[in-house]
Amino acid sequence: MEDGVAQIAPALIAALDLFGIAVFAASGALAAARLKQTLVTFAFFALLTGVGGGTVRDLLIGAPVFWVQDWRFPATCLATALLVWVAPVRIWSPRALDWFDAVGLAVYSVFGAWKSLSLGIDLLPAMMMGVITACVGGVIRDMLAGVPSIILRPELYVTASALASGLFVALMGFGTPLAAAALVSVIAGFGLRAAAIAKGLAIPAYKG
Repeated sequence: MEDGVAQIAPALIAALDLFGIAVFAASGALAAARLKQTLVTFAFFALLTGVGGGTVRDLLIGAPVFWVQDWRFPATCLATALLVWVAPVRIWSPRALDWFDAVGLAVYSVFGAWKSLSLGIDLLPAMMMGVITACVGGVIRDMLAGVPSIILRPELYVTASALASGLFVALMGFGTPLAAAALVSVIAGFGLRAAAIAKGLAIPAYKG
């Protein structure tokens, strides 16, 4: 039974990686859709949003840049851009970008922390790598779209990422099975970000 779980957990993490790439790529393509751009721009936005955070993470921890080593990741970004391009615009709600981004944020926070831990990075830096993995792609997307960066808005964003990655690192530190730690952490991070989207939850800004 334990061998079965040991085999399932890495497969789950790998699936989370591709899923996180896809939803972040979708958020990038939707940003291009809002600007009524060409298919080439859709693909460019999707690729940079999808792989941006993971690229920075890999460079910081000294790992091979993941999407250069595995064609599935850029292919997923391009396929997602094409899917958003051909899908009828009516299926995308005005807040679709926010919700895709929320899913990607939670998933990639956990994945970034896991990859860092698996390469021997200490707990606190690994948590920070989770945040970088999850947030940098959205920053790049917003810069390309010419809109205020998501991390400069008062509603909870980086905090939700930090919750997901921090909880995952803590659970792993206490010996929680990988699959359980990943699932709980993704749900917690997404839940906080979803509450921020739905209720406008925000942390107090500097009053000085």
